[in-house]
Amino acid sequence: MNKLIKFDNVYVEERASVVGKTEKAGPLSAYFDMCEEDEYFGTDTWEKAESEMTHRCLNLLMSKKKLKSDDIDLICGGDLLNQCVASSFGVKESGVPYLGLYGACSTFAEGVICASTFIKAGAINRGIAHASSHFCSAEKQYRFPLEYGGQRTPTSQNTVTGCGSLLLSTAPSPIRVKDGMVGRIVDAGITDVNNMGAAMAKAAADSLTEYFALSDKKASDFDIIATGDLGREGFEICCELLGDSIVGLKDKFTDCGMLIFDLEGQDVHAGGSGCGCSAVVTAGYFLNKLYMGEINNLLLLSTGALMNPTTVFQGQSISGIAHAVHFERNSVYA
Repeated sequence: MNKLIKFDNVYVEERASVVGKTEKAGPLSAYFDMCEEDEYFGTDTWEKAESEMTHRCLNLLMSKKKLKSDDIDLICGGDLLNQCVASSFGVKESGVPYLGLYGACSTFAEGVICASTFIKAGAINRGIAHASSHFCSAEKQYRFPLEYGGQRTPTSQNTVTGCGSLLLSTAPSPIRVKDGMVGRIVDAGITDVNNMGAAMAKAAADSLTEYFALSDKKASDFDIIATGDLGREGFEICCELLGDSIVGLKDKFTDCGMLIFDLEGQDVHAGGSGCGCSAVVTAGYFLNKLYMGEINNLLLLSTGALMNPTTVFQGQSISGIAHAVHFERNSVYA
């Protein structure tokens, strides 16, 4: 059975988000700290661009609190590229102890749970959780380089160019990480790499059902319940799988991949995806709502499609996973 990890002393001390030009053109543009028009981020390859984006996001996060690398005990994060090179190259100059994580698009929640657990255990006082993705580097690795000019199916999603990061610590602040749940791998038998939303939907439904069973909470206890990046296709499937099993869910249920883009006005097909999707929507948009007192409780389920190009070419199915994190407004320090 999945275990719910309760955090009594973990707070969001600061947050930062960096995105690309397509995300800037979307409806959440005002909530992101930095928007870069140059998709190369001043570099000469897509992979270097993603590392530079991560580097900028982490520097921005620390600069907000006037912190130096010596003030950070641990960085937990990852991306979609082989061996998490975007993150490791983006972090290496900091000299901070680093745990590279890979949970596909669920990596952001995975990072928050890992860093929070280290803080809960007393092993560290201050840590960073982050995740990034880049449309161009992801297309090159998982599908076709942009120069190929391949046509994408209606069920495909647009990988978010973005990096989101949270500074977590024992210092009380207006936003608290209340608990987290590590998801389990669920395989729906999907083999279509252009339909990752469908591949992740069953895992999202499984984790959401399990979270409520373990936590004794109800949907009414939350203002927003958001999946990471199922996109329009996967979100609809998830809703069908859940049916009416969770009372009151539909009024507050949403998806980061559907929120970050204008699905009608932008050519993004089924919506957003990628490690950076739930990272920037949470760090930029959701946590701003918590900070401003517009909401009091957020349940995030970052979802991930577990595969790589080799497994897809070999015809293996794409498993899904979803990790849950409960963020709560700490009214005492608001």
